[in-house]
Amino acid sequence: MSIIAGIDEAGRGSVIGPMVIAGIIIEDINTILNIGVKDSKKLSPRKRELLLKKIIDNIKGYHIEVIDAEVIDRKRKYETLNDIEAEAMINIIEKLRPDIVQIGSPQNNAKSFIEKITRKVKNIEIISVYHAEDVFPTVAAASILAKVTRDRIIEKLKKDFGDFGSGYPSDKKTINFIMNSIKNGQIPNIIRKSWKTFSNLLSYYNY
Repeated sequence: MSIIAGIDEAGRGSVIGPMVIAGIIIEDINTILNIGVKDSKKLSPRKRELLLKKIIDNIKGYHIEVIDAEVIDRKRKYETLNDIEAEAMINIIEKLRPDIVQIGSPQNNAKSFIEKITRKVKNIEIISVYHAEDVFPTVAAASILAKVTRDRIIEKLKKDFGDFGSGYPSDKKTINFIMNSIKNGQIPNIIRKSWKTFSNLLSYYNY
């Protein structure tokens, strides 16, 4: 029986906090089909937490890569975000060693994203589609693992730095947190300074 991996991310587009990429492996797809997994974005935080325990209890293994804002900023000087995400997925594949990998492509052109991975990963079938969490239960399960992991990290960061909302540019609380950090001259390392959201706010205050 083939070992199948599902990989997905959480926090790719956020301006505060890490990007988390999670991978899970299974031998029998029914083990997670029976749980009723679906894309983490369509679930409440409580529902994600409840499903995660069932997922962990029913999968063969998992691996999580956490890429902090500082690391993203450093790598963005010479890599794209797609490159950074692909590297993390390669690390997960090498740890889990599945026969088949199902992943969510961060763009409509899944072929170019797969090529970033297949240059390093050999003899493993890789299937990538846009919004894969809606297609593959394995990816939906990985999506839940990634999102819950990131949610827990975000809550810990809020205890240290104050409430900055969701960390996404669409969140007014997140934008206000960044604006206040700039005005106070104390910009924490949890903010992705390579993001246009940050540079635009910096320009607004003539920095």
